[in-house]
Amino acid sequence: MYVCLCQGVTDGQIRDAIYEGCCSYRDVRETLGVASQCGKCACLAKQVVRETLANVHSSHAAAAHTSNFIAA
Repeated sequence: MYVCLCQGVTDGQIRDAIYEGCCSYRDVRETLGVASQCGKCACLAKQVVRETLANVHSSHAAAAHTSNFIAA
């Protein structure tokens, strides 16, 4: 779905930017230009960033926990 109509940025592009190394809303904004025109999309863009970062962090935590498991 489109998050930022002014720049034509979708939620998928925001997620991809995070998977490719953006670590914050500021990084995403600088990379994609989201919320740089009218700003109406800022709340939704921040929500997508927060949710995606939470998923990334939980995935990394689960991977770290699984890698510490040693089968007997």
